[in-house]
Amino acid sequence: MGTAGWLALRSLLALAGLLEGRLVGEDEAGFGECDRFFYARTPPAGLPADSHVKICQRAEGAERFATLYSPRDRVPVYSAFRAPRPAPGGAAQRWLVEPQIDDPHSNLAEVISEAEAITSVNSLGSRQALNTDYLDSDYRSGQLYPFSLSSDLQMATFTLTNSAPMTQSFQERWHMNLNSLMDRALTPQCGSGEDLYILTGTVPSDFKVNDKVAVPEFVWLAACCAVPGGGWAMGFVKHTRNSDIIEDVMVKDLQKLLPFNPQLFQNNCGETEQDTEKMKKILEVVNQVQDEERTVQSQESSSPVSSARSKRSAPSPPEASEGSGSFLGKLMGLIATPFIKLFQLIYYLVVAILKNIVYLLWCVTKQVINGIESCLYRLGSATVSYFMAIGEELVSIPWKVLKVTVRVIRAILRILCCLLKAVCRVLSIPVRVLVDVAAFPMYTMGAVPIVCKDIALGLGGTVSLLFDTAFGTLGGLFQVVFSVFKRIGYQVTFENSGEL
Repeated sequence: MGTAGWLALRSLLALAGLLEGRLVGEDEAGFGECDRFFYARTPPAGLPADSHVKICQRAEGAERFATLYSPRDRVPVYSAFRAPRPAPGGAAQRWLVEPQIDDPHSNLAEVISEAEAITSVNSLGSRQALNTDYLDSDYRSGQLYPFSLSSDLQMATFTLTNSAPMTQSFQERWHMNLNSLMDRALTPQCGSGEDLYILTGTVPSDFKVNDKVAVPEFVWLAACCAVPGGGWAMGFVKHTRNSDIIEDVMVKDLQKLLPFNPQLFQNNCGETEQDTEKMKKILEVVNQVQDEERTVQSQESSSPVSSARSKRSAPSPPEASEGSGSFLGKLMGLIATPFIKLFQLIYYLVVAILKNIVYLLWCVTKQVINGIESCLYRLGSATVSYFMAIGEELVSIPWKVLKVTVRVIRAILRILCCLLKAVCRVLSIPVRVLVDVAAFPMYTMGAVPIVCKDIALGLGGTVSLLFDTAFGTLGGLFQVVFSVFKRIGYQVTFENSGEL
């Protein structure tokens, strides 16, 4: 498969949302160069950093605004900007994506169009919303920081990381509210607007468009005017239900409505020095905006035809109403509608079948490639191991021969050493000792008669000694007995001498 084929396959997979990406972590405490869009250069505190991505939105080499993005819900948590000034005219909708959310190793430092990103960004759409996520739904991409408030470059606001799913009517009303509040309430009560810091955010609901992009439960705006001695802070909430109008709340109350209860502005935007008079004037204008919105809602509910809207009410002009068409046009529309629906059904079926086929081909190709890679890896490993074993044996042969040779030489040397030692010891024995050893047998034979004579004399002396001892003992005994009897007889004779 050539390069063009791989790019085409990758593009189809990216459109189908099948590529997997890696998580993008944010280790920095702030937004870098985009910290200037926050009051006291301090982003909102209390939000978990591991589940969100911090984006410094750049375009044409400059920072335009900051966004905290949720890859899980694929909607921004908030966008931060300041000093908005209305830009004349409209802006072409050319939606952009942030390359480094899906591809942390991308070299692209600025937002690019989705069409260009398909061929240059890995795993496009794995962690951020794409235009294809809104297909076949009643929702469209609604900007949190609308282009009508952008002071320098309107195109920079058309990034999908700055948008959330909104119905067309809700988007138009939300942007109308923002424009009215900025022009008539917030900017006039904050000097020239140079010290006005704005946060616009969403609170996602459990419902997701095409199971990918979370629909906001409500959107909110928080404003902080940092004019010394005359500052103030205000919050606004607008639920996505069509009947709801924008509500004004205090910033403290707004923080309680948001997940994790974050602190939007450091020190609550100088809470102890806020100008209550300016806040009252802002609330008066807010009441007027609410009355105007109620009027618009009542007009829309009473007439099916959309009323004329403000030139700055939405990022794209509303679709023009056809009014009362001719009977022939209606008839042709009725006839063409079934064919259009049938064509749409066939189109959706073909697209779904192509997606499944592409996915199946991709899985099969991936499995085949993995199998081939595994076989080649095992074959290569076995071949390398075989040749390494042979090489080790070949290399070890000279070493083993050398070891055997050394051992043989050592054994020979030991034998020679032993022989030399024996010779030296033999040569070191005195000649007299050798003569004595040689004459030992002669001396031994000559001494035998003398030894025998000595033995006979010894035995005869022993026998005579025994006889002498025996006879001497018997003589001694007789003498003792005789002396005893002699004494006994003398006494008897003396005692009986008178009778005799």
